Amino acid sequence: MNTAARNDALPDEPLVDTTPYGYGPDDSITDVTENAAITHHTLKIHGKSISYTARAGHLVTTDTYNARPGAKLFYVAFTVDGAAPSTRPVTFFYNGGPGSSSVFLLLGSFGPRRIKTSMPSFTPPAPYALEDNQDSLLDQSDLVFIDPVGTGYSTAVEPHTNKDFWGVDQDATCIKQFVKRYLTVFNRWNSPKYLFGESYGTPRTCVLTWLLHEDGVDLNGIVLQSSILDYSQAGNPIGILPTFAADAWFHKKVTLDPVPADLPDFMEKVAEFASDPYANALAAFPTVDPTVLKYLSDILGIPGIVLQYWQLNPSMGNGSVFLTSLLLDAGLAIGAYDGRVTGDDTGIAEYVAPDSGGNDPTMAAVGGVYTAMWNVYLNEELKYTSISPFMDLNDLAFDNWDFSHVDPTGAQRGGIGSLYTAGDLAAAMEINPYLRVFSANGYYDAVTPFFQTVINFQYMPVGSPQPLNNLTIKYYPSGHMVYLDNASRTAMKADLASFYGEAETHVANIKAAIQPEQKAITGVARYRRRSSRTPY
Repeated sequence: MNTAARNDALPDEPLVDTTPYGYGPDDSITDVTENAAITHHTLKIHGKSISYTARAGHLVTTDTYNARPGAKLFYVAFTVDGAAPSTRPVTFFYNGGPGSSSVFLLLGSFGPRRIKTSMPSFTPPAPYALEDNQDSLLDQSDLVFIDPVGTGYSTAVEPHTNKDFWGVDQDATCIKQFVKRYLTVFNRWNSPKYLFGESYGTPRTCVLTWLLHEDGVDLNGIVLQSSILDYSQAGNPIGILPTFAADAWFHKKVTLDPVPADLPDFMEKVAEFASDPYANALAAFPTVDPTVLKYLSDILGIPGIVLQYWQLNPSMGNGSVFLTSLLLDAGLAIGAYDGRVTGDDTGIAEYVAPDSGGNDPTMAAVGGVYTAMWNVYLNEELKYTSISPFMDLNDLAFDNWDFSHVDPTGAQRGGIGSLYTAGDLAAAMEINPYLRVFSANGYYDAVTPFFQTVINFQYMPVGSPQPLNNLTIKYYPSGHMVYLDNASRTAMKADLASFYGEAETHVANIKAAIQPEQKAITGVARYRRRSSRTPY
């Protein structure tokens, strides 16, 4: 066993799963058993030993208004042994897509074990390595990783089919039912509860947070990593400009004199430029202030005449015009998911379709290690074996996704190009004044740019000032999968440890703050003034 030390006090319970799981839109199963492989481990984090139990298996959700089975969802849970449920937080994790399993978070971020990669370089083929994760969140919370329908080993139960759960509201409702089922099966109703969503997992979290509240499950906190809360602003040149400037800075294409030495300070200046001079220049085009054009050229490493051909908009073509132009002289494209990563952009590689990001240089650099080591980890350490292949990314789910969405007011806020879930988040934060939100973004992420996330938060429809005080925003020198950068993962773990560790203090502070209403209003006014100067 590769973990720091085996906890042999209890016997392991391996599981061979003979149910065939289908991943097409019309697939379903009849089996509704809730079996799990159970193994026992010990993790040592910075000298402290933590004994924990891992469960890899299924729970069955039911329809909202009857006892009919809905879907059989695969999950992996890590729970510390001997902890009192009422004092031990539990955090539910999921990736995005839509159509992604949670394997990327499970083996890359804050689980007890993680893959070793060569990021931002391509990770060479096998043999690969797993290691104990010194940045695991297991010292703060129990961890439950969920695979939505059509991913992992999760499938609809007859008479439902997978496509019945492939939609914004359908998916969130199914995950809501899973959370409630988990709380019941493992007696966790009185535990502090958190959600952790990445990418599309962030709109899922916004919708899910509200739906859970409606069912009497009020959360202590949520973590939004690499957020996209307003699809209508995807590709907004103002929101993405700082990210492209970060990419140019990393690849030494910035031509400012002197070249900025500090990335966060540089990003602050570019964000200020994007919000005012650049926004005005976009509105005034084709009239262009030469000073603005030169600064834009200097921070992006793109000649001014080219920027004029692009109508000052490097996000044209979903950003591909910039991503394939910055290192054109070297025949390289840079990753949308992580601008530090490069891939060959000559010959046939120039024409390979990205397929929902699967062939983006970033995903290509780590796809092999994830696939191989997940199978090793699941079979050898978690002792779960299935006759079915594991579906890590399901393009059919994305292709068949229903992006319609009804928000808490009853308004239709859906659409593949207009999905808006910041309203769901605002409603949940106003209803529950104790709900805290931790937002994490990578500077080099052009898929869900960090500055666009700030803009979305600034325009979030909160009427009460208090929710804005419950929002923490952090940035890291990494990409979409923040945790794949070692230093960024360690920094994010430290920030999350504070987020969890300050929970009781936060409750006391909110109780004091919401008594004198004027005090809360004054505090948010100061926050807004700070935000108007800089979002950092």
